[in-house]
Amino acid sequence: MTADALPLFDLARRWSSEREAALATFERIAAAGAFSLGEDLAAFEAEFATFCGSAHCVGVANGTVAIELALRACGAGPGSEVVTVAHTFVATVEAIAATGATPVLVDIDAATRTVDPAALEAALGPRTAAVVPVHLYGRPAGIDAIRAVCGPRGVAVVEDAAQAHGARLGELRTGALGTVGCFSFYPTKNLGAMGDGGAVTTDDDDIAALVRSLRHHGSAPGDANRHEHPGGTERLDNLQAALLRLRLRLLDDDNAQRAAIAECYRSRLAGLPLTLPPEDAPGMSSAHHLFVIETDDRDALRARLAKDGIATGVHYPTPVHLQPGWRHLGYAPGDLPKSERAARRVLSLPIFPHMELAEVERVCAAVERALVEVVG
Repeated sequence: MTADALPLFDLARRWSSEREAALATFERIAAAGAFSLGEDLAAFEAEFATFCGSAHCVGVANGTVAIELALRACGAGPGSEVVTVAHTFVATVEAIAATGATPVLVDIDAATRTVDPAALEAALGPRTAAVVPVHLYGRPAGIDAIRAVCGPRGVAVVEDAAQAHGARLGELRTGALGTVGCFSFYPTKNLGAMGDGGAVTTDDDDIAALVRSLRHHGSAPGDANRHEHPGGTERLDNLQAALLRLRLRLLDDDNAQRAAIAECYRSRLAGLPLTLPPEDAPGMSSAHHLFVIETDDRDALRARLAKDGIATGVHYPTPVHLQPGWRHLGYAPGDLPKSERAARRVLSLPIFPHMELAEVERVCAAVERALVEVVG
């Protein structure tokens, strides 16, 4: 991109403000040689559990393995089924398959683009071990309806909160809405590391203990040489945890900046021939990870914005059920029409902390000009 180009995410802007504290933290950890399962990891786990309102947090290697280990701890495995949406990043479904369970994909609500509770209920069966609602784009899924469907059946609710750090429904944050919460700390997330990372949150002591064991070769508590489960090397690095501790303190402020940017977009783009993201429901506070509009002319609009130096994204252009690697699940075009329609129409506009209002106005003006050209 050119020097005056506007990226979809700008990860470098915060560095000047955090550089001194981050470098001092890195120096402290390097000097101590404390890179794995150290004090900073334990401290971050306690702090993030408190932030989410959960009894436990277990740091793991990435968001995908967070879902996998959470599902395994909830009993998902060969012979069982796990229900989720097709309009999500493929990692959600990869994690289900990694347990040996069969992914069952359902459609979304067209307005919120999160799981349709009626479709979810219709998909539950005697082999359903869990459902994975995705808090897509930072908006919490309709968890009350989901729990009402799953609770009487004893089906675990495993939140994919990879895009929703700090989002709220009433007094509860994501990560404390279901049986288990799963987070990614990929660099572009609302709470991002300098590399991969993830976490599992829960109030269930047994689930937390099992995830803690599975992330470290299935080892027993206090005895690294006794392996009680088939596990793996899925720990969150102490260095990443230390950086996340610094950034966690700023997360609510960062999310407030995102909310202000989203409100500017919403006000400025109102009345144009496109579909804006739904407003938060009463009692809801979205994390505004992405600001996603919809239009039938998505590809032409995206190309025109690129000419103006404005980066955009498509999250996601092909639903999982139509991806080549997942054809074995047996779905066909037309099976999940609302997911397929969204995939043809969604376009993510730049949104990130420290984005200036002049830059928001630049995007809006470019969208308005582009729509005149594209739509007429």
